[in-house]
Amino acid sequence: MLEDLHASPVLDARQKNRLKDELWRVKQGLDGERDAAFHIDSLMRDGANTAVLHDLRFVVDGEVAQIDHLVFNRLLDFILVETKCYAGDVEINDVGEFTVRYNSGKRFGVASPLAQSERHARVLAKLLDRLGITGRLGTQPKFHHLVMFHPKAIIQRPDAKRMDTSNVIKADQFAQWRDRWLDSPSTLTALASILNVRGRDTLKEWAELLVREHQPADLLALPDFMQPRAGGSALANSGAVAGQQTSRAAAAPEQAPAAEPAKRLICASCDAKISYAEGKFCWSNTRRFGGLQYCREHQQAFR
Repeated sequence: MLEDLHASPVLDARQKNRLKDELWRVKQGLDGERDAAFHIDSLMRDGANTAVLHDLRFVVDGEVAQIDHLVFNRLLDFILVETKCYAGDVEINDVGEFTVRYNSGKRFGVASPLAQSERHARVLAKLLDRLGITGRLGTQPKFHHLVMFHPKAIIQRPDAKRMDTSNVIKADQFAQWRDRWLDSPSTLTALASILNVRGRDTLKEWAELLVREHQPADLLALPDFMQPRAGGSALANSGAVAGQQTSRAAAAPEQAPAAEPAKRLICASCDAKISYAEGKFCWSNTRRFGGLQYCREHQQAFR
């Protein structure tokens, strides 16, 4: 959608510049998450005692936790992995503040991914409690936080005595981090508590429970700077943007409303099957598409 918007003739120069930056950030983020997922999966995905889930979004009591990667085991160790991909060098000071320094010399403070992960853990803890995910003896889950940067990132760290940053690593160092974590005293002590270990079937059930709690974000929602401005009828009526009306269509199951036979998930141009989101976009822009529905490719003909 961002790529399509960038080609729209109804956006002004400021909006296109902001859109270009947003598109770049999205692509960088996706690249970082894929790279991290590769290293995590290669070591832990097929393990009999661990479960690995990617790209989770939970909403509990109005609080949102967007977890890039979640690894957990039969001992209720939950590892929350945040992935970051910046175009500059990363600096961490001795109080845990993160700064990104670019080749131009400019430095920008960024939110601490460790603090972000800790907030996500609080939301996850509420969810696990409601789902009844505990140890055999009622033991509560233990949370561990890991931040993974691109393998080519340059990370400047403070003195380890003042600030421990051993849980901030490059993606290709995940195997080393895992080995250190498994050998840590806390992990070895937990392994000794055999009575608290859950079975492999239970581990799978937990993973399935968490997947069912996943609430995808509205991928068609537009950021504030892309919303039509007052009096901007050309932008509001052009159909070049999905608009607010698309709301939760992206998260809906792919089935057409049975009450309206004209609304079929079939492209009116090529007869190809389309997604519910594509159909909903067309139905929300009836003036543009004449009440019919089209695949994304043929929607371009109505610009």
